Amino acid sequence: MSERHPRTSRRTRPERRTRPERRTRPERRALHLALSLAAALTLCGAAYPVPPHPGAGPGPGPVAPAPAPDAPDAAVSVDALVPGEPRAPGQVVYLMDTPDQVLPPLVYEPTAAEDALEPAAPAAGVERLIEYVPGNEVGAAACSRRAGPYQRQVERWLKLTADGKQSAADCAAIRGFQTAHGIRPNTGFAGPATWGTMRLLAARANPNAAGRCPVRKGRIACVDLDRQIMWVQNGGKVSFGPVAVRSGRPGYATRTGTYPVYWRHKNHWSTIYNAPMPYAQFFSGGQAFHAIYDNIYSTVGSRGCVNLTYSDARRLWGALRKGDPVHLWGRRPGA
Repeated sequence: MSERHPRTSRRTRPERRTRPERRTRPERRALHLALSLAAALTLCGAAYPVPPHPGAGPGPGPVAPAPAPDAPDAAVSVDALVPGEPRAPGQVVYLMDTPDQVLPPLVYEPTAAEDALEPAAPAAGVERLIEYVPGNEVGAAACSRRAGPYQRQVERWLKLTADGKQSAADCAAIRGFQTAHGIRPNTGFAGPATWGTMRLLAARANPNAAGRCPVRKGRIACVDLDRQIMWVQNGGKVSFGPVAVRSGRPGYATRTGTYPVYWRHKNHWSTIYNAPMPYAQFFSGGQAFHAIYDNIYSTVGSRGCVNLTYSDARRLWGALRKGDPVHLWGRRPGA
């Protein structure tokens, strides 16, 4: 089938002899495919470069984003960390996230009987605060000699000398904090669970101290991607949270802006990953608040959704209603 082009004005149509060398039909098709792919990736919140058309030279490449204020020290790779305690034998853990589905899910009105059924609760101990550590420190009981990726932030929070270097005194102080807040293993390694707990504690008194979430009449869900926390406020009063969340990983960023909760499905199941999304509250395409059956402080982000622990997602289900606005800003550290 021949390609048809939209009709243009004779006055503005360029003369054929002044055009640059025309692309062949396979080249035009390849370019069309590349542009379609770029549009699809934009909808997904992806940050992939657009493939060049045939014959094009190398482009300038993607622009590196500015580091987030809470980004880990570059000397330590967060991606290389693993849970510091092995899972219990036979412990069943679901997939920790679902992809951003771009298009909204099939929306229908759940029956009262369906909503009366509560999603399966997580296995005992799943919501414990497990610190992520280097692989050779899994199961270790001794004080870690290594500086963690959030060493400076943790030192600053504990009012220690913030030099980013681990010392015996630093390790003892960090271990004391970990023990007091049930973070395991309590080896003094300044990983994502330790720093995430500190961020959450610092926000509890007044999560909107910086005024980033708009104060309005009625409920609004506030999602601070910089600090990886969210809360619900009604006017100037916080009615839920703050609680820890996990947002989109690189290439699957959670969209920022303001969106309404357009569909709620207590027992939602992802048809893409064949995985549960308990207490799902969708606010932007395939992105939703929902529970995960794993550690909220894992080093890998979601694929666009805003993840909560099971207990927090269950409470959030009762704190929001369809049509409530969700305001999101910032960027996940390291994303």
